[in-house]
Amino acid sequence: MSERLQTPPFYQDLAKTDGQVDAATAAQMISQYRINNGLPAVTPDPQLSSIAQTQANAMASAGSVRASLAHNLKLETRLAAIGEPKTAASENVSAGYRTFAEAFSGWRESPKHNQVLLAKNATRLGIATAYSSTAKHKVFWSLILANPKPGQ
Repeated sequence: MSERLQTPPFYQDLAKTDGQVDAATAAQMISQYRINNGLPAVTPDPQLSSIAQTQANAMASAGSVRASLAHNLKLETRLAAIGEPKTAASENVSAGYRTFAEAFSGWRESPKHNQVLLAKNATRLGIATAYSSTAKHKVFWSLILANPKPGQ
């Protein structure tokens, strides 16, 4: 009887219609990286993942990361929409990475993306991907790291 080996979530190919990044795995890997750099861990936040999904979907629909520059897609606007207009947060948007492992590696190697990964007071994370069969880069990513909710 042969057992089927399952691909770990960070290596799953997300270049498919039903591809979805595993937020818990992402939080675990990013947290370990942050802890290794003397920073607090982050936990997945469903509301942040929801607004990250809005961003990823918009980029996939447009077939371009440049769609993230639209006024209604600014991080501040999306944070206000979930009742957090004063929360400090930062976001990575990118395209072309087919797995979380590739995205994470690429973000660490890019100074500006790495700044987001190492946001000093972040404790929460939202992450999402969206797939476009017609776009050059196929998979679009949004990663949000945010400080604690005000009053917490």
